[in-house]
Amino acid sequence: MSFPRPPDWLIYVAVVGGLLYAAVSQREHVDAPPPSSFSPVTPPVGSAQGALLAPASPFDPSVTVDVADRTGPSTGTAFSVASSGVWITARHVIDGCRQAALVVGEGRGVAARAHIDPRGEAALLSTEGGSPALPLDLAAPLREGEAAYHPGFPQGRPGETASRLLGRENLVVHGRGARTEPVLVWAEVGRTDGLKGSLGGLSGAPALDSQGRVLGVTIAEAPRRGRIYTTTPETVQRLIEESRTTLPVVAASGTPITPQTYGKVADGLRRDLRVAQVVCLT
Repeated sequence: MSFPRPPDWLIYVAVVGGLLYAAVSQREHVDAPPPSSFSPVTPPVGSAQGALLAPASPFDPSVTVDVADRTGPSTGTAFSVASSGVWITARHVIDGCRQAALVVGEGRGVAARAHIDPRGEAALLSTEGGSPALPLDLAAPLREGEAAYHPGFPQGRPGETASRLLGRENLVVHGRGARTEPVLVWAEVGRTDGLKGSLGGLSGAPALDSQGRVLGVTIAEAPRRGRIYTTTPETVQRLIEESRTTLPVVAASGTPITPQTYGKVADGLRRDLRVAQVVCLT
């Protein structure tokens, strides 16, 4: 007894469908539960890392952004680097502000003075009093594929993302503060459950390694490509040195972070105001 041979088109559809399923099932995706409702059910992520990241080069690929003049108030994220009241944020969050402030409670803020890096996408804020500092890790070598976690206030609400390091690019800024600077490029692999669309408001958030140490400052995204951009560690180091800011010695390690706990850790950092929302008044 013989069975009829299926048509060729059916075979092709089955093969293509199998390939698509295999490709999608291999994609890394580690969403975090909504803030303050953490449940450790996030899928695990492999710890494999690639080669050491090469030094920045003018021949690295470029990404271009246009910075327009401010037309109204805006918000972003900042993080503490000294309990005396020293914070770091992204330059464009506060550049052009009449007054910057850190939100410390419902309807309450603390005025902040700004020092902007003229050559990079980072800025210092100083306030009267502060919160416990996050440890910095600005000298360790970077490896392709290593993880980073970005806690902050995307869309003006508590939220976070997880990413993997892809490499370096040159950020070409047009408009206010035109310049070119090296940046790090990360592939987004997870975010707060229910967070859709733009990550606007996450600018200024720390990029934390698995030991809770700051590697850089979150500065931009490319939604269609699923990319997140941060400053390089060198940019943050230069900002600190040129501002003549003396930072206290902070323990080499922060709170360990994993794909299963980054939502809970982010909640704790915001609750302790080690990561805070910035408001820019024009």
